[in-house]
Parts: sequence; structure tokens; C-alpha cells
Amino acid sequence: MKLFRFVFFFTLTVAVGIALNSKIGVVPPMGKFLSPFHGFWQNAENEPIDIPTQINSDFLSAPVNVHFDEQFIPHIYAQNESDLYYTQGYVTAYHRLWQMEFQLLAADGRLSEILGKGALNYDRSQRRIGMGYAARNGIELFQKEEPELFKIIEAYTAGVNDYISSLKFEDLPIEYKLLDYKPEPWNTYKCFLFLSNMQRALSFGDADLQNTNALKLWGREVFDILYPEKFASTDPIIPKGTALDFQPIEAPAPDSSYVLEFTNPFIEKPDPDNGSNSFIVGSQKTANGKVILTNELDLNLTAPSIWYLIHLNTPEMNVMGASFPGIPLIINGFNDSIAWGETNSRADVVDWYSIEFKDESRNEYRYNGNWVPTRKEIEKFEIKGESPYYDTLIYTHHGPVVYDKNFTINPEKVNLAMKWNAHNPYKEFKAFYTCNKGNNYDDFVEAFSNYSGPAQNISFASTSGDFGIYLAGKFPLKWNEQGRFLMDGSNANHEWKGFIPYEHNPHVLNPEHGFASSANQYPVDSLYPYYIYDNSFDQYRGRRINDRLRVMEQVEVEDMMKLQFDNFNYLAFESLPMMLDSLDSASIAGVELEYYSKLMDWDYFNEADREAPSIFKTWWDNLRSKLWDEIDSADVRLSKPGWYNTYNVLRNFPDFEMIDDKRTSEKESTGDLYRITFKETVEELEEYLKTEGNELTWYKFKNTTIRHLLRLDPFSTNQVRVGGYRSIVNAASEQHGPSWRMVVELGDGEVNAWGVYPGSQSGNPGNPTYGHLIEDWGVGNYKKLLFERALNTESDGIVHSVQLEPGS
Repeated sequence: MKLFRFVFFFTLTVAVGIALNSKIGVVPPMGKFLSPFHGFWQNAENEPIDIPTQINSDFLSAPVNVHFDEQFIPHIYAQNESDLYYTQGYVTAYHRLWQMEFQLLAADGRLSEILGKGALNYDRSQRRIGMGYAARNGIELFQKEEPELFKIIEAYTAGVNDYISSLKFEDLPIEYKLLDYKPEPWNTYKCFLFLSNMQRALSFGDADLQNTNALKLWGREVFDILYPEKFASTDPIIPKGTALDFQPIEAPAPDSSYVLEFTNPFIEKPDPDNGSNSFIVGSQKTANGKVILTNELDLNLTAPSIWYLIHLNTPEMNVMGASFPGIPLIINGFNDSIAWGETNSRADVVDWYSIEFKDESRNEYRYNGNWVPTRKEIEKFEIKGESPYYDTLIYTHHGPVVYDKNFTINPEKVNLAMKWNAHNPYKEFKAFYTCNKGNNYDDFVEAFSNYSGPAQNISFASTSGDFGIYLAGKFPLKWNEQGRFLMDGSNANHEWKGFIPYEHNPHVLNPEHGFASSANQYPVDSLYPYYIYDNSFDQYRGRRINDRLRVMEQVEVEDMMKLQFDNFNYLAFESLPMMLDSLDSASIAGVELEYYSKLMDWDYFNEADREAPSIFKTWWDNLRSKLWDEIDSADVRLSKPGWYNTYNVLRNFPDFEMIDDKRTSEKESTGDLYRITFKETVEELEEYLKTEGNELTWYKFKNTTIRHLLRLDPFSTNQVRVGGYRSIVNAASEQHGPSWRMVVELGDGEVNAWGVYPGSQSGNPGNPTYGHLIEDWGVGNYKKLLFERALNTESDGIVHSVQLEPGS
């Protein structure tokens, strides 16, 4: 089967008529690619692990043992930290080298080097938003203030490079051969660039410019209906009524707080569903008196997987969990004393400023009544098969000028600088290093005092019984609505007023009701004194989780797993009854009656084998499309209101002006919208079913796909049998969802953990284990994680062992 993937892709490649040993676009020299001794055939592996059992390295100071278990998770036992992180780099590169490098070429704006000119605009956007700028700032701070910890990153880098040095062409991952390039040496810059990439995925989802367009186009009254900041139904992360134990810092607003200019931002934003669920139950709610922590990280469903599972052990530390291929340490996991997980806080840490240059030279810009010098950098872009491209980047004290006369689709010249928390020097590595070694809540809190972003709701539990959530990250101190709209870059009063003190960040420890949870919802109630804003706080998953946790008693590990796979569709539960009530059931007949009956009989659970979820999704999509057609067709970029906003307008503003279709002479009502779109839905689905193989079974209809990073179908897995959807606790949608699920039970001095993810440790499509956990992930078949300070390699399910020794 694995060999078939290669042959199939080869057939597709040959079909385009490429002559042997010619290079056109990104197609490799076929003679080299097809060589039975060096080409893609060498990537078909007979054994799950073929790493040598004995490896020597001049870097090491003592022997290191690595044991791979039945899930092919490496358990690294080293005598010191330097050797430990060297080995982490080595074994991660063994399984994931191409993924590690490719994702960072993308982050650094260098895809044009291997994919050609078609990637140039993407590359330009990556450099213009300051991905490399942020990484360089991080390195500078870390080398200066944390030289001992910097050695960890150097050790990881050395391990990756030693693995790269061991490879011949025939050993390279197949993607290098397909794209005809070789891995370059790893460096510490790439590790810090990975942190920039985390920020890009999890803190770059602002809508300031779209908000400004909407405010200028429609005015304040309409804007507030379309984009309310808060809803009364929100069940916040920090329980309502939680007392404050600090004196807040004031952030007075200036007389003029935003600039009304039309803009057309076009840089791709991260998936708005990037988020996660985490919930913990205390000992008073569990059957055995232990604490149970869960975490589900909802991100893109990619092959290779975003995560790499690993166990790290020295005489002073024993920690296990999910790591990112490309950086050391454990990001999400547990040790002998504590467990922790993350959900994205979604707080707005990106602001935009309108810049006025003195003249066409752009050497100076207006600020605080003066002309202030800019800083310029010439960026060189190497392009495969073509001459280099050069771009001039302008920097202000706010940050880089992202949109200007050289990078715009605006009819008028608008210069927009971006202030992003990610550009500030950071110490995320210190945060996770300290947390990996933590023993209690105080250690945990101290660890994440070093954390800047992307801001996360960090869940915590310990063997002592403590549990809670702390919002970690640097949150700008803002006046009300600061940064919600475009600001004046010349006005010193529009600057951030500093940052909210870490101890003022929202947090809760051992809440009285016996549980804590976060699911990307608004974090606090009205008692919290600081301004926290985002345009995409989730309104459904947090409410569903808390609804269940309030009534759950005598909780066991299996109950927490079941809740992670909860498929209740809160959107349908609230919206579908009013949609169905608008239809005249007496006049519905034929095929429309069949669809109507399926919806009427539905219990609102998006189970994998149901048809009603497919009908509801199509109807809801058509309804939103028709309701917000004025937004979709506007001449400037606007944000379409989210699902809950849409429900809120339909339910509470029946006379809202956008409900009426201005293209007709009649004044349409919400009922008209429901009736029209129901008929359109039936017609659309009946047409869909005419194609052979199409059906309404939910998992087939939504087609959850684990997509290879190069979007190659033979290396991807589609139609995964899994229920759920966006804004459902089991948030598996088309190409997005739970990228890692973890359940940890702590108490009586013991830690037990289970997990599953949609992929495999190996990133090689020719490996017999490639994607072997996808089916288990879809149905909720968790794997018990082997976590011991000392392994019995004869009886603990170890399938392969490696010893690394000092010396050549």
C-alpha cells in the first residue's frame, strides 16, 4: 500500500510529459528521482524503525539510551541535559526532518527557493509581517540574558545537524527528491523562527482593518449589531464572580482613538478555528479521588502530524508529552508531579497604525509633531529557476510597514504599520524548560511568568490535588476599544500603555464547583478591569463542556475521554428550531418532506453515521451566504459575522436592514430567508446526490482529511470516520480539528496518561506505520502512554533500542 502511494504519484508526474533529467518548474530531474539505487524507491521502508542500534557522536559527554515503544515514541535516558536535548534533536530529525525544514522555510519567506515564483507573494508577506525580525529579537535577548539555557538550543541544533550529516541522497525524505533540493544545516535561528511561526498561527487573527472598513461603511449602530464584543450567554474561563486581589492600572483613552480609512488587507490570516479544549476535574468529582486533566489541541490536520511525542529523562527530570518538530522541550504534557495543557486565548495583540511619510523617499515619518527617521532593509528573495527579487521593507518604532505602495491592492496609497506582540523579545523556551521540571502550582506559575505569547490559557493539575487555569502571556494595557480599529501612527497617545502585570492576568486555582475549563471563549466576566478583545471568541464549546461538567459526578478517565468526543451541536440546538418553525409543515411534500423529517427527528448530535448534520450544515451555509451577501460583495475587505453573531441577529434583530434583499421589490423577513434557503438546500443536495459515490452520511459528506503539507493526495488520508465539527467539543472539521488528545490522571504520587493523534511518529509516506493512528483517532481509541523513570526493555513493549556513545 505504501509503495502504491509512490507509484501513483510517479504516474501522475510522468503524465505531464516531463523528459528525463530536465527541470521544469518544481518537477525533479526524473532520472535521479527514479533511480532504484538513490531515488524514491529508497523511501519504501520494510521496518517501522531502521535507525542504527549504535550511534557515536563527538558532541556527547556520556552514553544515552533511546527506547522506542509500540507506538514508536522515543524514550530518551541521558545523564545530563546537553546530551538529552542533543538526542531529542537527532531522533526528531530522524522521523520528521523534511517537515521541520519545510515549515520553517515557509515561516522565513523562502518557499520561492524550492517552489518557484508562485510562492513569491506569500514569501513577501511573511517577511513584511516580521517573522524573521521577531526571531532575531528573541535570539538576541536569549543569548544575552539566558546563556545557559541557550546551550539547550545549541545542543538540539547539534543533534539535528549530526543526523543531517549522516544522510546520503538515497536516505533523504521523498519530499526532497520530489522538489529536488537538499536539507541545509540547522541553526538556532530556526528554533526561534519556529516560535514566530507559533505566533503567526495563534495570535495573528486580528480584524482591525476589516472593522474599520465596516465602521466607515455602515456607521456605529450597524457595526455594533454585526460585531458585538460580548454576549450574556458566555460562560467564561474564569468563573463568574471570581474575586480580584489586585489594584488595576488605569489606561485613559485619548480624545481621538481611531482613523477611518478604507483599506484592503490581503495577507492570509490563520484558521479562525485554531484553538483547543482543556478541562480538569478535581478530586471531589472523581470516583477515585484523583485529579484528571484533559487537553485537545485543535489545529490544522496535517501529514506529517504537527506534534511529535517524546519522553525525556535525566537523573533530575522525567517528562513526557507532545513536542514540536523543530524545537526542544515538551510543549504539552506531564512529569512526575504536574500536568499542563493549552488553549489559545485569542486576545488581540496585533494593532495597525496609519503612517504619514514626509515624502516619496520614505526616510522619515510623522510622530508626535516631529519627523522621525525610518529604518530600511533590502530583502533578497531567491526564486527557483529565475533571477532574485528584491523588496524594500520600512520599519517604524511601531513595527514594519506591511502595506505600502509596493505591496497593496488599494486604489489609494495607504501606509500601514503593524505592532505585534511577537516582535518583542521573548523567553518562551525558559517558560517551557522551567515547566518541564516543575513540581507544584507555584513552580508552574513562576515558569509561565517568562511566557510572552502566543497568549494561552494554561491548564494545570498536580499529584497533590491542585488544579486550575492561568492565562499566560503579555497582554497590552489598553483603553476601551484600543486596537479594535486602525489607529493614528503619528499620535503618541495611541501607543500601548505597557502590559498588564502578569499577576493581574486572569487565573483560578481550585474553584469551589470542582472543575475548570477553557475552550477559547471570552475569559472573564464584567468584574475584570482590563480591556481584552478578540473578534473570534468561541460561544459554543465552553458552554457545552461546562454544562456537562456541572452534572458529572464520580468521574472516571473514560468519562473525560467521552466528553472530548462529545458531538452535541449547540449551534443547531439553538438555531434549528426557529428555522424549522418558519416553514409551513402542512405544505411540505415529496423530497422536501424527507429532508424536513430528518431534521425534525435529529437529536442535534453530529455523529459520524447521521445524515441530518449534512442537511443542517448546508442549510446554515446557504442561510449565512444569503444573509451576508452585502458583506461578501463589498468593494472593501470585511469580516463576515461568526455563527453566534448570525444567530443573534436572526433571533434578536428581525428587522435588521441586511435581512432584506435589496435586489427585489419585496421586503424579505427572516421567515422568507429560512423558506428560500431551505428550498435551495434541498435542490443543492439532490443535485449533489446525482454524482455516483456521493452520500449524506456525515463523515463522508464533510470529508475530514489529514492533508500532506504539499497537498499530495497519495500522501494524504481522506474521509476519516469521525463525527463532530467546528464549534463542537469534538471539533473535527474538513481539514482542521484535534491534532492531539491527552488525558492525564494524577494522585497518590502516581501519574497515568493516555493520548491519540491523527498520524504517526514517522513522517515518511513509505514507512509501514505512516498514518497508522488515524483510524484510532477518529473513533477515540486512546493509547496508554508508557511513562517510567526506568524501563524494563524486556517487558515494557519496547520494539527498538539505540545506544548513543561519545566519540567518533
